Amino acid sequence: MKALILKRYGKPGVVEFADIARPAIKPDEILVQVHAAGLNPIDYVIPKGDFKPILKFQLPATLGSDVAGIVVEAGSRVSRFKVGDEVYASVFDLGIGTLAEYAAVPEHAAALKPANLSFVQAASIPMVGLTSWQALKERLRLRPGQKVFIPAGSGGIGTFAIQLAKHLGATVGTTTSGGNVELVRGLGADEVVDYTRQQAEQVLKGYDAVLGTTRGDGLEKAIGVLKPAGAVVSLVGPPDAAFARARGMNILMRFVFGLLSRKIIRLAARHRATYAFMFVRPDGKQLGEIAQLIEAGRIRPVIDQVFPFTQAKDALAYLEKGRAKGKVVVQLVDA
Repeated sequence: MKALILKRYGKPGVVEFADIARPAIKPDEILVQVHAAGLNPIDYVIPKGDFKPILKFQLPATLGSDVAGIVVEAGSRVSRFKVGDEVYASVFDLGIGTLAEYAAVPEHAAALKPANLSFVQAASIPMVGLTSWQALKERLRLRPGQKVFIPAGSGGIGTFAIQLAKHLGATVGTTTSGGNVELVRGLGADEVVDYTRQQAEQVLKGYDAVLGTTRGDGLEKAIGVLKPAGAVVSLVGPPDAAFARARGMNILMRFVFGLLSRKIIRLAARHRATYAFMFVRPDGKQLGEIAQLIEAGRIRPVIDQVFPFTQAKDALAYLEKGRAKGKVVVQLVDA
């Protein structure tokens, strides 16, 4: 089968198409014919080697985490799915990829795709949906009436997280460029800052939580919008010692991550706030709950561009430019 694979870290030409063997599934896995695969920023960061100490891949490795497709084979211990089911899933951090004609997906990571979405639309959901769900509901425990700041509201995470936060009853503040103000307001954002004209920390005040979605000094500045006892959950780093412990890393890595996060943790503490770094985990049960919200019309996918599989490398390059409004999706099977 055809797949987009990572051959080496950090050098030109490390990502290329190849013919590889169709996956042989384990008893607790399903084999999915991939109709579409959603892209996420991690997909162009991984080849650079930035996450090499954290994510373990056996190279050459198939890229991609999000998938929507049809079950063509089910393992002997699989009970929730059968051949012919239309499913979607995230396999992030499982050492497998989805930018291929077929993908082996653990049963626990998959869910029936939302019935009202196409495969392309469904493929745009898993990682951003699970990330938003786990950050807002599990880590920040967002409650009705609270205020959450979600920077980069027109991006892949932002467009989903805004909608979920509104469903949870929160007031949402966000940043975007002037041309995207109406988009994020249409998704439910209450306070919108045009970052080309104003700084968010100069406009937004009294927030309970920040969802860190942007690299650089944006996270440090975002702490300025918090009220005392607020909380920051970052999706982009820096990773902290607690994250290293949770992943079973050795003492040296815990020390290194502690150093990397020391500045942001101290800054948060000066504002009487807490800081934590989060990695999303695959969870089919949560995807099932997300599917219910989508089918009920509470959340809708936002897709910027769809690329054919033959142009998957172009899709990654386009995503890396950081201009996408919503998600970028690679389509392998025509609708």
